Amino acid sequence: MTRRLLSELTGALRTAAPGVTARSRVHARIVAVAVMLALTLGMGGSAGADSSPQEQALGESIDRILGGKRLSGASSSVVVSDAASGRVLYSHDARRRLLPASNTKLLTSSAAMDVLGPDYRYRTDVLARGDQDGGRLDGDLYLRGTGDPTLLAEDYDELAADVADSGIKNVTGKLIADDTRFDSRRLGASWAADDESAYYSSQISALSLAPDTDYDTGCVHLEVVPGSEPGEKPKVKMSPSNRYVTVKSTATTVAANGSDTLSVDREHGGNTITVSGGIPAGADPFESWTSVWEPTGYAASVFADALKEHGVQVGGKTQLGRPTPDGARPVAGHKSMSLAKLSVPFMKLSNNNHAEVLTKTMGHETAGEGTWSAGLNAVEGFLKKAEVDTAAVRQVDGSGLSRMNNVPAGEIATLLHTVRDKPWFKKWYDALPVACHPDRMTGGTLRSRMCDSPAELNAHAKTGSLTGASSLSGYVKDASGRQLAFSIILNNYMDDSVKDIEDSIVEALASYDGDKVRQDGTKSAEEDRSPDTGPRAPGSGGELECSWTRPARC
Repeated sequence: MTRRLLSELTGALRTAAPGVTARSRVHARIVAVAVMLALTLGMGGSAGADSSPQEQALGESIDRILGGKRLSGASSSVVVSDAASGRVLYSHDARRRLLPASNTKLLTSSAAMDVLGPDYRYRTDVLARGDQDGGRLDGDLYLRGTGDPTLLAEDYDELAADVADSGIKNVTGKLIADDTRFDSRRLGASWAADDESAYYSSQISALSLAPDTDYDTGCVHLEVVPGSEPGEKPKVKMSPSNRYVTVKSTATTVAANGSDTLSVDREHGGNTITVSGGIPAGADPFESWTSVWEPTGYAASVFADALKEHGVQVGGKTQLGRPTPDGARPVAGHKSMSLAKLSVPFMKLSNNNHAEVLTKTMGHETAGEGTWSAGLNAVEGFLKKAEVDTAAVRQVDGSGLSRMNNVPAGEIATLLHTVRDKPWFKKWYDALPVACHPDRMTGGTLRSRMCDSPAELNAHAKTGSLTGASSLSGYVKDASGRQLAFSIILNNYMDDSVKDIEDSIVEALASYDGDKVRQDGTKSAEEDRSPDTGPRAPGSGGELECSWTRPARC
C-alpha cells in the first residue's frame, strides 16, 4: 500500500505541468516520503513493504483482531518481528508511546542481568562495635542490609543464632538497623495512594523481609479462619509472628449461607491492621498479604525477637537508619540466592518490590547512590547499548506500577531481539512466564492462558495489567519452529479485560508457518476465539496483574 501510494505521488509529479518548479517537486517528494513513513510506523497496521503474501495475510489477521469493537476508541501498539534477525513482520503504531504496566519489568530485569550479572548476590550482615569481655559487648550491634528481597524470618533467626554462637550474650548498647545502602524514599513516583497497604505496593528498603517464599517483601500474611458457629470470632494468625504489627479484629462468623464481607485494612502511617466484616461458617480460610509501614523497623523487630530467643539480650532501644561505622567487626552474615534464581519469582509472579530493589541496587553499584534516579540512569545506559531509542521511552520506576511510564511496542521488540545475543539470555528467558504451564513457578502469570492452542507451553512472555492498560511481550515459535518476538500494548479500553485479545494475536503467531497461514483444518485464532464474543482468559482481571490479587487468580 505504501509503495503504491509513493509511486502514484511521484508519478504525478513527473507528469505535472511545466509550470511546477523543481523546488515544488522536491517538497512534494518529502511529503510523500513522510506519508509513507507515517503509514508504515505510526498510522495503523502494516506487514512491511517487502513482506510476502503470507506475511500480508498474517498482518490482516492481526488487524482484524485489533479492529474489534472492544478496542474501539482505545490505543494499541503492536510489533511482531523475527527474533533472530530483528526483521519486522508486522507493525501497528510501533512508535506510539503507551502505558506498559508490568512490561516495564522487561527493561528493568534485562538491565539488572547485564549491569549486576546473573551471579549477583545480596549480603545481610551483623556487626559489632565496641569491646567484648566474655559474653558482654560494651557497644552496639548493627544489622546491615544491602537490599536482599528474599530474606525470611528463618534467615533472621539463623543470623541471631550465629550471633549467640559467636559468644555475645549481652549487648550494653543498641541494636542499630543499617538500611543506608538505599535512600529513604519508600514509594515510587505517582504510585496510587489507595494501593498503599497492598502488598504489590510495598515500601522499598535495603533491609526488609518477606512472609513466605513468594518473597513479597515488606509484607505480613494474615490467615482468618471462621468460627464453627455464627457469632463466634474468627481466628486470626499473622506470619511472621512479630510485635511490630498490631492486628485488631472486629470480624464475626456469619451463617454458612451468609455473605462474605471480610476485609483487611492497614491505617495510613502506622502498623495497625484491622480485620472487619463477616466470614461464613465453613468457608475456606481468608488470606491477606498486607504491606507494613517502614519495613526497616519490621526487619529489626523480627531480628530483635530472634536475638532474645537465642539468649542475646540488648540493653538499648532499637535505632533505625544509621550507617555502620568503620571498624565494626563482622559477627554473622547471610548471602542471598543469585540474581538468576531470584529472577524466577520476580518475573513469574511479577513482583514489584523486586523490580524496585534491583533498580536501586543498580544505582548503588554504578553510581554509589541507591536511588531511583541513579538506578534508572543505569537502566537507560543498558537500553542504549541494546539499541533501544531511549528518547522514545519514559521510565520512572522499575516495576511499571507508575502511570507515568511510557514505552512504544517497537522499542520493546527491539530489546527482545538484541538481548538474544547476551550470555545471560537463556536464564532471563527461562524466568519469563510460560503459557498454560500448570506449575506456578513456571507458568507464572500465564499459567491459565492460551491453553489448547498452538501457543500452549510455547509462548514465553511478560504480562502487564493496570486499569485500562494491558500488555504482553515476549517470544513464541511459529508452526515452522522459527522464534518470533512480539510486543502488544493496549491502552484506554473500557472493557475490564482484553487478555483474550492479546492471546488471540499470540495464537495467530503460533499458527503461522512462514510459508502459509495454517491450512490443516485448525481454525485460525480469530475464528476459534473471537476477541469480541469469545471466552475471556480464565482468571485474567484487567485492573491488576493476576498474581497481585491474592490468592492469585492466574
